[in-house]
Amino acid sequence: MPGLYETRLIELGMTMPEAPIAAANYIPFKLCGNVLYLAGQVPRLNGKSAYLGILGRDIGLEDAQKAARICGLNVLSQIKAALGDLDRVSSVIRLVGYVASTPDFRELHLVMNGASDLMVEIFGEAGKHARTSVGVAALPQGVPVEVEATIEIRHSRSFRRISA
Repeated sequence: MPGLYETRLIELGMTMPEAPIAAANYIPFKLCGNVLYLAGQVPRLNGKSAYLGILGRDIGLEDAQKAARICGLNVLSQIKAALGDLDRVSSVIRLVGYVASTPDFRELHLVMNGASDLMVEIFGEAGKHARTSVGVAALPQGVPVEVEATIEIRHSRSFRRISA
């Protein structure tokens, strides 16, 4: 049975994709204490890039925002893969967005709203986060956006620390 946050996702008419596997020599997430670090997520659905191109040349703002939203959905899928349940999220601490763009493209922050808005829609106040948007010359496989996340988690109620 889905928890509160997965129910919100369903109510918004969205489905969480399968968590993408690592495409190189890294792991998709790392849990350190109560902080979950997520590797950058690109706009891939069903094993394929949903969007390709460079902002300001090949792809427009609206499509780039949709791509960032898919990156956000992949962030959610990695959280679930790491924790088993989105309801263990206490807070979205930070998102970092990389946007492949021409040097004169200045709307990087608007692209990242696609991912940021999703976090707030799903997690409410806990989804509000610090954010950085960076323009880059290119991203893996030609995608226009990549989003990484830092998440604070709450330990499950059944978790007990055993001291020596």
